[in-house]
This record gives sequence, structure tokens and C-alpha cells, in this order.
Amino acid sequence: MKDQLPEGLRYPWDEPPAEGDAIEIAPGVLWMRLPLPMKLDHVNIYALDDGDSWTVIDTGFASKRSKAIWQTLMAGPLNGKPIGRVIVTHHHPDHVGLAGWFQTAHGAELVATRTAWLTARMLTLDAQDVPSRENLAFYRSAGMDADIYETRATERPFNFADVVAPMPLGYTRIEQGDVIEMGGRRWDIHIGNGHAPEHATFWSRDDHLVLAGDQILPSISPNIGVYATEPMADPIADWLEACERLSTLARPDHLVLGGHKLPFTGLPLRMRQLIDNHHGALTRLLDYIDTPKTAAECFAPLFKRKIGAAEYGLALVEAVAHLSHLYQSGLASRTRRADDAWEYQRKG
Repeated sequence: MKDQLPEGLRYPWDEPPAEGDAIEIAPGVLWMRLPLPMKLDHVNIYALDDGDSWTVIDTGFASKRSKAIWQTLMAGPLNGKPIGRVIVTHHHPDHVGLAGWFQTAHGAELVATRTAWLTARMLTLDAQDVPSRENLAFYRSAGMDADIYETRATERPFNFADVVAPMPLGYTRIEQGDVIEMGGRRWDIHIGNGHAPEHATFWSRDDHLVLAGDQILPSISPNIGVYATEPMADPIADWLEACERLSTLARPDHLVLGGHKLPFTGLPLRMRQLIDNHHGALTRLLDYIDTPKTAAECFAPLFKRKIGAAEYGLALVEAVAHLSHLYQSGLASRTRRADDAWEYQRKG
């Protein structure tokens, strides 16, 4: 272990656990990691010792490789003890992917917020062989690059069910203000928003641990996007409200166990960074749209780096989110172009 001090945050562990292995973060709390086939190439998962069984936090994608790694973990670090409960922090596929498999193959109880469960189950049942007209219209409204649009219009779209196992009926609901026992600790549940609706975070009453999912990450900001499912959503407002509220809980000694990257301390500073980063992005964006621009034309002030093909989709929905927030806050206007793209411009 070492102390690392970029921007005042401390990382007690230099390296993540090896594939199929675990690191004991605290008594009865194991940190494990599963691979993802994308630029953000991993998701962190945690197991908490409940005595005669384990509670697992998040699951990774549903794939043969993930299942094989889980079998190794269950036989090795989990000592063959059953997984009695799976808690899903939010509905994204890298977190919920194998929840249904744990229910059906291992008899585990699934615990989630209502929005997370309903959204995940709905999306697993909504398979599309061709892009929906609503998604194509949304891409046009964002000013998507013409070549990328043509590719997306003709290829089979990503389906949630590609990487999420079928989810049977039945789950246990958690919500804001609940207290849950796991790993020999009592945890207060506080709900975040913005990155995913009704995202659950867990704050130990008995020591300094925080299970944060993707609501709080140390060295990257979670993606905050608007999609065709709710084109007038304002996840930026949801995100800022959640960050301000959760920041009042943060202590310097909290050890934050996030869904990606490394566990860290320095949570009060990190919460301020997450809030300030988005206010800064909004300020830069407002300056940038002194002349009309589409979402696809606004990557430079938001990300300050080149966006490649692999990140294009996430960048686009995040640009839409920031522009729509300015529009809904009354700071920008928008006008529909002849090609259906919305152009946004600063007011005044």
C-alpha cells in the first residue's frame, strides 16, 4: 500500500485485485474486479460476509467469461459459502448483468431500488433487431455525425439483453432512509441520481466504509446522459442536487468503495470536485454557444480532449444533457434546424 496525493485524494491500494482473486478491504469486506469489453475495462464488485452466506454488491456483465470468474471467486476467496443476496446499486448492465443468474442458478435474493429493478427488467425485455425510429430521431436532434448516423441506422443496435441475464419476477426494494445489515455492519441507504435514476449508496454506521457504486468515483466523472427514452430529462440538475446532499455526509476518513477505479479517502474534497467540475463545464459551454451549436459540436468545451469513435455515443448524450440543462434553466434558447437537429444558443 502507499499514499498517493493527486488533488488531495489518497489511494490505500496501488493495484486492484487480480482476476479471480480478492483483497480484504476491511474485516468481512472483499474487493473483487470483473473485466469489461470497453475502454473502461473493469467493474468493481464487493462481497460482505454475513456469516453463513455472502452479500454481493453488483455483478459485472452476463458472459461466459464473467460466469467463469465468478465460479473461481466462489470456490476461492468466497470459500464455497453461498451467495445469499445480490444488491444492485443501479440498473446499468455492468452492475446488474448477472443478477438474474444469481437468482435463478444460485437462489440469491435480489435487492435494488424500485427504479433500478423496473428499468433493468424492462430493458432486458425490450430487444430490438433494428434501430427504433425514436432513437434515430434522437440522434438527428443531437446533430450526430453523418457517417456515424448512417452506420447506426443500418446496424443492429446494442440490446440490454446482450449482456444482462434474464431477470425473473421478484426483488426486495430499498429506498432513501432505509437501514440494511450486511457484513456485520448497519448501513444507511442514501439515494443518488444523475448518472442513473435512484442509484443506491450505502454508508456504514459502524465504521468508515461507503459503498458508492458509480455515484462517487475518484478520478473520473460518471457519465450523465439524456436518451430517447426521456428526451427532456434533466440529469444534470439531478446530479448536482444529489452531490450537494451527499456531500453533507462526507468525512475525510471515509473509505469510498466505488464501481470503478481504486478505493480512496478524501471524500469531502472529491464531492466538491464533482460539483465544481460540472459547474465549470456548464460555464465553458455557455460561453461556447455564443453562436448556435448542436450537441455534436460541443465536445471541445465539455471534455477538453479528442473524442474517438469508442466514446462518441457517451459524449453525445452527455453533451445533450448539459445543453438541455442550460435550456431548461432559461440560460439558452434552442431552434430546430431543417435537418431536425436542435441548435442551442446563449441568451442575452
